[in-house]
Amino acid sequence: MERDIGIELRKLSNLTCRYFDQQTHKKQVDAITGTNGWIIGYIASRQSRGETVYQRDLETRFGVTRSTASKVINLMVQKGLVEQRGVPEDKRLRSLVLTDRALEIKQLMDEDHRQFEQALRRGFSETELGTLFMLLDRLKENLQTLEDKEESEKI
Repeated sequence: MERDIGIELRKLSNLTCRYFDQQTHKKQVDAITGTNGWIIGYIASRQSRGETVYQRDLETRFGVTRSTASKVINLMVQKGLVEQRGVPEDKRLRSLVLTDRALEIKQLMDEDHRQFEQALRRGFSETELGTLFMLLDRLKENLQTLEDKEESEKI
């Protein structure tokens, strides 16, 4: 029986979400979703390097549409995880800044992430990991090409 890449990716995604949803620390922080966790991690990483984060950065990093990013940000603001601050140089832009609450959550998530990444890498050589990442990049490129083609056909 031939395996379907899309189904296997979906299964892997479901297992990943289930893992993070069941983490001990996650249970202590019931106000966030897995997606909020990834966003907190991304913003924290950028902030630690002194970089400013905008909505468009989330769109690019996570491959989501403008409307999806906007909805997620608004919910995170309501939950007290992110603040939107005006940018003096450009009144149209609003930077995204983590609240103290989000930074506390980030510390708990870091511990869970280290354990998760360790479990995923178990049994793989560095060469195998290199091949895996190369293949994942190719899948993303294939999907991006398909998405671009469909967008151009709409015009």
